[in-house]
Amino acid sequence: MASDRPRGPQRSVVFPSPVVLLSIVAVAMALVAFVVTRGAEPTEREVVAPAAETPSATASAGASPTPKPKPKPKPVQRGQVYVEVYNNTGIKGLAADVGGRATDAGWRVVGTDNWVGSIPTNTVYFPPRLERAAKQLALDLGIDRTAPADGAMKLDRLTVILTGAL
Repeated sequence: MASDRPRGPQRSVVFPSPVVLLSIVAVAMALVAFVVTRGAEPTEREVVAPAAETPSATASAGASPTPKPKPKPKPVQRGQVYVEVYNNTGIKGLAADVGGRATDAGWRVVGTDNWVGSIPTNTVYFPPRLERAAKQLALDLGIDRTAPADGAMKLDRLTVILTGAL
């Protein structure tokens, strides 16, 4: 069934895509927000650390309790901490050499041996109660990494595992 109507140009309405509509709405909302907040005081404020108080400022503010200084932790007693040094490299005698350096620094080295396993870098391992001592030993030996001891390590001493020369 053919229609007897002549075919001419067809007219239709094209709606913009949802992305275009959302963009127009976002620009309109930004424009409204700009107009509404124009000339308003900023809600941000600068936070400044308090300056050291002078005696005159303290006197005018009234008597305030002076905080007690924190007691300094006791220095690590190197000779009372057991240390084991392990070589995880192919360098012969590395554990013995580093153990000697630790002994010369005052540490109580109780053993040196080889270590088999995957260690990322020279490390001083510690049980929780010896964390400060581990940091001191690492400082004395020039080791950058300390870590909590794992299950294969004794929990009454520091364990040094070397992956390269110091």
